[in-house]
Amino acid sequence: MISIVIPVYNEEENITSLHKRLFKVLNSQNEGYEIIYVDDGSKDNSLNILKNLKGNVKVVELARNYGQHAAIFAGFSMVSGDKVITMDADLQNPPEEIPKILEKFNEGYDVIATVRQQRKDSIFRKFSSHLNNYITKKITKVDLNDWGCMLRGYRKKIVERMLNNDEKTVFIPAIATYYTKNIIEIPIEHSQRQAGKSKYSLIKLVNLMFDLMTSFSNLPLEILLYGGIATAAFGILLGIVLALGRIFYGVEWALGGVFSLFSVLFVLIGAQFFAFGILGEYIGRIYKQVKNRPVFVIENIYESKEDKQ
Repeated sequence: MISIVIPVYNEEENITSLHKRLFKVLNSQNEGYEIIYVDDGSKDNSLNILKNLKGNVKVVELARNYGQHAAIFAGFSMVSGDKVITMDADLQNPPEEIPKILEKFNEGYDVIATVRQQRKDSIFRKFSSHLNNYITKKITKVDLNDWGCMLRGYRKKIVERMLNNDEKTVFIPAIATYYTKNIIEIPIEHSQRQAGKSKYSLIKLVNLMFDLMTSFSNLPLEILLYGGIATAAFGILLGIVLALGRIFYGVEWALGGVFSLFSVLFVLIGAQFFAFGILGEYIGRIYKQVKNRPVFVIENIYESKEDKQ
């Protein structure tokens, strides 16, 4: 059985078209299926549209907006199929690409990642995506090229392992790589957004990057450690140079470098605040983990078991 999990946040203009195309693709397969839409606290008419969809549909209404990955986790908690596929609701992930993922499931892979071909995104989105992909690859040490595409496939056993994970981080593509080595990445088509606007702002992308770094690696702390050592060594060297200058060139030379000293001081103060920020990020995550608040809260579940639209 195939389970499709789709997070929805203010996508009222895309839902009907998405469902028709998805319904057509899934009915062409010789397998049972279910479609799980997760309304992530939409403020438009998305929830009402979802509740009126026909087919083997389950609509999960969250209590508020928790974010894309948390919404997918909520959908994971409801899946029945042994093949689980995630995708976005904006139609940039064409439903017609799903058979490619199912083919790789049949070849025995546990996780099917995807690479968007000829991306229809802005230069800013492409740049931020490339940066995020580079950082994620270095941190996870898994050689995948596109960590941001949500059209992906997971065996149910991988989904269950992720659900049993007690950590509060929810970056699903990275978490999944910790539970299997049987991963493949395949190319898929990428489409223009049909309607509406992207929900990922610059702030959200930066937060996602920090979440990734602080949740999966000690690299920022290591950078601070070695950066501190290098800064201390530079300070000692500078002190020696200033002392020698005072000895050989007199007091006037030393006073002439006072502005350089201020410049170095400002650099060191900035580095300290940056270090405090990184440490604060880790401490904040420890605090969040200790509080043990749920990643998502389900408000209601609506089901439709009709076979046809």
